[in-house]
Amino acid sequence: MNSFIIKGTFVHTLTKEKFEIKKDSYLVVIDNKVINIFDEKPKQYSQLELIDYTGKLIIPGLIDLHVHASQYRFRSSGMSLELLDWLNTYTFPEESKFEDEKYAKKIYSTFVNELKYGATTRACIFGTLHANATLILMDELENSGLISYVGKVNMDRNSPEYLVETTEESIAATKFWLDEIKLKNYKRSKPILTPRFIPSCSDDLMRGLKEIQKSYNVPFQSHLSENEKEIEWVKELCPNSKNYGDAYNQFGLFGGSCKTIMAHCVSSTDEEIDLMKANGVFVAHCPESNINLSSGIAPVRKFLNKGLKVGLATDMAAGSSPNMIKSIAYAIQVSKLYWRLVDNTCPALSISEAFYLATKGSGEFFNNVGSFEKGYEFDALVIDDSDIAFSTEFSIEDRVEKFIYLGSSKHIVSKYICGTKIF
Repeated sequence: MNSFIIKGTFVHTLTKEKFEIKKDSYLVVIDNKVINIFDEKPKQYSQLELIDYTGKLIIPGLIDLHVHASQYRFRSSGMSLELLDWLNTYTFPEESKFEDEKYAKKIYSTFVNELKYGATTRACIFGTLHANATLILMDELENSGLISYVGKVNMDRNSPEYLVETTEESIAATKFWLDEIKLKNYKRSKPILTPRFIPSCSDDLMRGLKEIQKSYNVPFQSHLSENEKEIEWVKELCPNSKNYGDAYNQFGLFGGSCKTIMAHCVSSTDEEIDLMKANGVFVAHCPESNINLSSGIAPVRKFLNKGLKVGLATDMAAGSSPNMIKSIAYAIQVSKLYWRLVDNTCPALSISEAFYLATKGSGEFFNNVGSFEKGYEFDALVIDDSDIAFSTEFSIEDRVEKFIYLGSSKHIVSKYICGTKIF
């Protein structure tokens, strides 16, 4: 457990509507958690080490609710294709290579290293259907200091011969993977059940995954209503389901007692949105990915107005990189297009709202994470924006906005995850 005081300019969002700014203040961390932010150095904690970042911006770590580690090597490839063609042309051939554990080690170590020195502090990550390769990914993440949920992917139908399991193999491999995780006793890397999407998973497999979910008490992640052709395919495969979300819900794998993240939700109907709200499903908004694969623009304002749980994601490799700073900017930009071109009753996201989604919004999946409020785990990025701001003429809000649009990992001079300094 770590305890210390940090001095700097703290910026976070208690609510979506505005930034909370504490300039040249002192934040006390006791046993990895925030105690409070003080205007003056608190005398009652004078015995604690003071870490001085005067002049630097200190913001909560950014949390990626949906990223594919196995797709790291081919990011920015095939961006002229739509989802289903892109999966068959690029994704499936690449993911098949992770049967080779040496290859998995090479790619995953590079991916994790980029996450470690970037803006991401926590993430929900897809591996591949290969259990041993997924354990390698979790080993790398555990050693990095990052905190993550990681999933072994399930696929037993409508998949290429070189990347598919039988139903029995998929269930057995998932149990093996979960049992190995228990033996490894990870502190930072946690499992999450991960069927790729309804088209690649039979009813028998989904029923088996629900039994596993209950037995092992693990959360759940998948894809939802990303692409129009995909949605039509689900209608053909699941004619008795009311909507795509209901195709998961009929197996008890859509929120409720099963903590769930659904990525994309670009074309979710009102009925599906209401089901997500009722079941407490998290939406992982993937703005760049939805642009690159021509999927559309998710109605984030509608989600927020309905009170859904919403966070941000890179969705690499359909998103071009695991850089969560870019995801904040993309979320703002696509919301402007949605307002201008799709529905003028849905105002664009403000800077504070998009920032909130990447921090406290995504952080809710990890419980009290993504803010500097009392009792929250201390995840933070220390930002040196001197080559962006240049002078003191900009307000703190202006500096944050400039960092969102112009910032990169080079501006992060220090990073903390659950009270531990990563660098």
